[in-house]
Amino acid sequence: MTMPDDMPDHRLTTLEIRAAEQEKTIEELSGQIAEQWKVIERMQRKLDALAERFLALEEQAAPDVPVTKPPHW
Repeated sequence: MTMPDDMPDHRLTTLEIRAAEQEKTIEELSGQIAEQWKVIERMQRKLDALAERFLALEEQAAPDVPVTKPPHW
């Protein structure tokens, strides 16, 4: 069985096309990850601020309970 002379060139072209498509996909995924990381960081800052605010409100609302012994002591 003989192969045409242009078969190696065709295989090389196919591999180059695949490599270019994969490179493009990797770049797109990298960009998406970078955007998602920004969103995560922004959400983390908001969560931290809300946690601080919640703790401050909790401290204001909680009455100071004196430490006493129970009546049965």
